[in-house]
Amino acid sequence: MPAPDDPPGRPDLHDLTALDLGALVAAGGVSPVELVEHFLGRADRDAVGAFVTLTPDRALDAARALGARPADAGPLWGVPTAVKDLHPTAGVRTAYGSPVWADHVPTESDAVVHALEAGGLVSLGKTATPELGSPCYTEPEGHPPSVTPYDPARMAGGSSGGAAAAVAAGLLPLAPGSDGGGSIRIPASCCALVGLKPSRGRVSGAPAYGDPVGLATPGPIARTVRDAAALLDVLAGRLPGDPSWAPPPSGRFLDACDREPRRLRVARFAEPVITDTVVDPACLAAWEDVSARLAALGHDVVDVPVPLPRAAVADFETCWAVLTALPPVPAGQEHLLRPLTRWLRARGEAVSGPDFGRAVGAVRRHAAVALTALAAYDVVLTPTLASPPLPVGAIRDDADPAADFAAQKAFTPFTSSWNVTGSPAVSLPWGWTGGARGAGLPVGVMLAGRPAEEELLLGVAAQLEADAATRGPAWGEVHPPGW
Repeated sequence: MPAPDDPPGRPDLHDLTALDLGALVAAGGVSPVELVEHFLGRADRDAVGAFVTLTPDRALDAARALGARPADAGPLWGVPTAVKDLHPTAGVRTAYGSPVWADHVPTESDAVVHALEAGGLVSLGKTATPELGSPCYTEPEGHPPSVTPYDPARMAGGSSGGAAAAVAAGLLPLAPGSDGGGSIRIPASCCALVGLKPSRGRVSGAPAYGDPVGLATPGPIARTVRDAAALLDVLAGRLPGDPSWAPPPSGRFLDACDREPRRLRVARFAEPVITDTVVDPACLAAWEDVSARLAALGHDVVDVPVPLPRAAVADFETCWAVLTALPPVPAGQEHLLRPLTRWLRARGEAVSGPDFGRAVGAVRRHAAVALTALAAYDVVLTPTLASPPLPVGAIRDDADPAADFAAQKAFTPFTSSWNVTGSPAVSLPWGWTGGARGAGLPVGVMLAGRPAEEELLLGVAAQLEADAATRGPAWGEVHPPGW
């Protein structure tokens, strides 16, 4: 049934892809204000823990301020989105998922917020993230947990869990996330979405440049590959002060989705990288199915050994702990941090400067070994996660943070490899525990490319998306209960 603000015969606005919405704006079929009003109405009924802050007045003012669509507007001009609670936004509370910063209102926005505004997208507020974006689940203090709309008793993943829950539930057409160890791809897998971690340096970290190791990067979360590519076009770009950057693409990332990839060499493995754990049969089945589809599409699929040694895990964890310890906590507020955060910060603070430098150097050498081992292959295929989305609270263990951290590794034994190498990697919504698309719980598969080769990665992802649509509903047309 059409929504009250939708003319008869037109699909509900939230049924459309982000690119469809942008095209509708360009054709004069809907205004940015109407889009904001529609999605604010849905966000106001958030039942998946997607948002920690809504800014309706600010969003409507921004939509009105867009005015007439400029001739050089991008395809997402006028489309609503929201900003992860890790990204400082001038004039909007940014709590970094923590009660420590519950009243923090930045005076300066970061590069992601500026890029969204420059692209004509309108933010409805802030999406949920766990404290400092550290865990692979999103259960921020004082807010409901972010859950997958395919089963509200199960997690949306993290740390971009709010963004993924919002997109999967149709509260937003698409949203940016950020990924330091899988934080875009984990929730994409849990919520049946496309989640792309770009190459290191593809998206600016200005002005804070808070990750000196180079593990984390912002990136898109969307219902389709083309929507993800279009949002990457908005986010990507070098700023003058950036310490590192990826070489520019040959054109728009969106256009790469329309280029049929040549015959590719696809490496694959399903052995967990960072810990010993059992990979769920549903995850392995999706990985096998994608392997078969890639072969049927004419690509060469080759089994390879895990490219990263287990020795890389300790070095990665040292860097992760130090990064968690970097944000200064106001005096007398340390007790407000979660036990996991305090445990990681204590580990990080115990690392000397020389030991941190040695860990960073070791991580880069591990990356070089892996990239060299995989140099002959165009893309690498693995499961995204070791299991479908787990029940809320299944990983979190405030009484034993070390056990919490170990459980996170067992759930996500594949994703952090590509943060180490700096390679682009995308989770695709391929499998379902119920067999048929949309039945049961979602299961993702992951493709990684060579550094700075997002165009090739998007091309093969779009090819797989088109292939999947010949055997069932298109990815953007699969909706959860309550849509």
